[in-house]
Formats: sequence, structure tokens, C-alpha cells
Amino acid sequence: MATKQKSTLLLFDVDGTLTAPRQAISQEMKTFMASVRERYAVGLVGGSDLLKILEQMGGKDAIHSYDYVFAENGLVAYKDGELVAVESIKTFVGEEKLKRLINFCLHYIADLDIPIKRGTFIEFRNGMLNVSPIGRNCSQEERIAFFEYDKETGIRTKFVAALEQEFASFNLKFSIGGQISFDVFPIGWDKTYCLRHVANDGFDAVHFFGDKTFEGGNDHEIYVDPRTVGHAVKNPDDTRKILTEEFLQ
Repeated sequence: MATKQKSTLLLFDVDGTLTAPRQAISQEMKTFMASVRERYAVGLVGGSDLLKILEQMGGKDAIHSYDYVFAENGLVAYKDGELVAVESIKTFVGEEKLKRLINFCLHYIADLDIPIKRGTFIEFRNGMLNVSPIGRNCSQEERIAFFEYDKETGIRTKFVAALEQEFASFNLKFSIGGQISFDVFPIGWDKTYCLRHVANDGFDAVHFFGDKTFEGGNDHEIYVDPRTVGHAVKNPDDTRKILTEEFLQ
């Protein structure tokens, strides 16, 4: 693994960094990333579950196209296409606390006065809960409209603030990501969690690329972590530009 150029690992957020939000990777970007992997070890780290990440990255074969694939921030971890670790929020937090948290979220969403609501407001994953005020079943057009509405009104920011106050003793982290939702997970289970899976693989440097690197964004913790060199990007084109200028010369 660490025989690649300069023993360097490049880790990438998926949504908004390698792909447009909730869209599939372009063939051009897919080809470009294959050329990057010829010179560096490359890993993916997303907050979504494995199915969604592979869907965005071109299908199930994508798990073999990268040295690492970390779903749910690394709670589900693959190396060289093989599953190496799985952790569960249900086991860690416990059913009673989860039930209280979920009930609070459902009541809060029910009382929200927003332009539209769809379905799947809470998605239970291995390592986290994903909470969406509009619902994950919204269309792409509705997703974009909610994102703009949220930027003006701070719906997700206010929701997170209410949860932080109500569940201060639960040792949970609430992290806004993507366009329509935020993640809930135990403190320390942010994207820095994936770094434990590469700590003993002999890399001299680990670089991370993400678009939600601001405080409160789901890329922030790993972006500022002393174990990584962080790169804030605006979109896939920006990711490609930085890689070309700084890593492929």
C-alpha cells in the first residue's frame, strides 16, 4: 500500500467534492481519478452508506477502484475491496436513548412550517442517524430549492441547536452536510474515525479534500485534524484543479 509515490494517501469526500450533490461521478472525473491513483494511494470517505457511495461513484465495482472506501465516516471500512470493520450506533448508544432522540426529531419535524415535506425524515445507518427536515424522498429540484431556503432561514442550524440543548448529556455530534440533512453520531465518530484504519499502513502524509470544511460542516473535523493536510474545495472541478496543480505536475 505505502509503495506509491511519496507514500502519500489522498482521501476524498464524495458528495460535492468528486460528484455534484447526490449525482453520479462524471466519466471524465472517473477517468481522472484513475490517473491520480496510478501515482498515489486514494481513498473515499463519505457520510452516506456504502450503497449510496457506490451508486454515486459508478456502481459496485467502484469498491475495487480505490485503495480505501470508508462509508458512514469509516464506521463501515473497506481496504482493497475487502470489508475490514463495522461499528453500530445502536450498540454504542443503546435503544432507549435512540428512541428518545428519534421521537424528539419526529416531533420537531412535525411542527416545522416549511414549504414542502416528503418522506424518509430519519434514515438509520450503521454508524449514525441521518435527519432531513424535508425528507430524503424529495426530487432533485426540491432538494435544490430546500438548500436555498435553508441558507436563508437556517432550518438545519436551528434544528441542530435544539438537539444540542436537549441531548447535551448524550455525547453526540450533530453535523450538517449535503443539501437537505444533518448527521447524528457519537462524539469522535466524525470523518476522523476513518484515520484509525490507515494509521499503521506506512503513509508519510495523508491529504484530505472536502467541500464542507467550515465549522459545523461534516468535513471540518478531518480537515483541521493534525494527522491530515486539509484542502477545501468548491466542487469537483475545483478538486481536479488542485490535484492537477499540486499533485500531478
